[in-house]
Amino acid sequence: MRRFSKALGNCPAREGRANGNRARSGWRGAALLVFSLSLLAAFSAQAGPTVIVLSFDGLRHDYPERSEVPALDRMEREGMRAGRMLPVFPSNTFPNHVSLATGTYPDRHGILDNRFWDRQKGLYNYSRGADDSWLEAEPLWAAAERQGVRAATFFWVGSEQPWRGQAVHYNRAPFDTNVSESEKVDQILAWLDLPADERPGLIMSWWHGADAEGHRYGPDSAEVVEALEGQDAELGRLLAEIDERGVWRDVTLIVVSDHGMVAVSEPVLPRELLGSEGIRARVEKGSSVAHVFLNKSDDLARAESRLKEVDGLVVYRGDALPPSLRITHPQRNGDLVLLVEPPLTFYEPGFWAGAYLRVRNLWDPGAGLGMHGYDPKRPDMGASFYALGRGIAPGSPPDEVRSIDVASTVARLLGIEPPAQNEGQPILGVGTTSD
Repeated sequence: MRRFSKALGNCPAREGRANGNRARSGWRGAALLVFSLSLLAAFSAQAGPTVIVLSFDGLRHDYPERSEVPALDRMEREGMRAGRMLPVFPSNTFPNHVSLATGTYPDRHGILDNRFWDRQKGLYNYSRGADDSWLEAEPLWAAAERQGVRAATFFWVGSEQPWRGQAVHYNRAPFDTNVSESEKVDQILAWLDLPADERPGLIMSWWHGADAEGHRYGPDSAEVVEALEGQDAELGRLLAEIDERGVWRDVTLIVVSDHGMVAVSEPVLPRELLGSEGIRARVEKGSSVAHVFLNKSDDLARAESRLKEVDGLVVYRGDALPPSLRITHPQRNGDLVLLVEPPLTFYEPGFWAGAYLRVRNLWDPGAGLGMHGYDPKRPDMGASFYALGRGIAPGSPPDEVRSIDVASTVARLLGIEPPAQNEGQPILGVGTTSD
């Protein structure tokens, strides 16, 4: 049979078929090339600008210096990297993601922390999700859609439902921490590959970053480096795919983070402190801010006096907060508002976390959990900002940018007005070059 097949290879009929197959294959290849070029031309000619905003949760501004991050290095080399980005207070995930999207502070957008109490609405808890009525300022995706620019969101805080009736064209929800960055890259690329009249101009996606590892193992741990390098690998895949499509003329990629990280080791327990004096209260606390809602208003002076006895605990009355904090809200501030600085924290580790810390300290004295939420001006609370692609001017990068400036920067890149309550300014050097 093999001899017969070999003989067939020399017959004129088989050779003719082979030539025909090669010809058809050549035509198919040429057709595919023409089709690909026409798609590229259609993207460039018909599509408006596209801005992709990725948030790497917990990417402290100095983490890349101790990691192998070729994708972020490329963004810095070919685009822009700010020295640090200044979060809003408290420097936690939810208030800062909402500030990145709205261009304003918690006292205007209403998301005071990852968890807080509203005297009329009850408990806002990041782990349970929340309806759009909690968000009191217009986010970028709603502003874009209102002005005729399609938007896509993938797990960005506050984007789970339409905002005041304004929906986005594409939305991945509900939040699921098990969804990988690989799946997010695939989805972003699928959005980019849509026909021009269906493609979103704004894409916003939350990524894991190094937040969980920073909390669990501390900001100086090897686990933080490993996590960031894994995230950078997926970012590199996204960059390579954009390269392959040849669409940087129309695309701007922005990578930001929400906060930094610092080691903490000393929990402060306001409820127990008040309970020792027979004062009953609801205490809603994050890592660095606690709101005390007293059961009896007559206990205010006594509670204030008791809490002020604790070293390192800053105590304010809820109706007399310093304006500079930008967390004053008539329904969401406690009768007393408490602040701490590292190594103090209001976070109370559970039994197993506490046991782990005690054992770990046997071989690593002074090791602690990682936390954030503290004064944004602290060096260890600094977040990150990178930008690459359309509208990124060459030159000296800014030493510092603000998280509230991201929304107006993205709006300028898209050629739209920023969100309605925006207080930020476009970042110098972004969106100022010609197409």
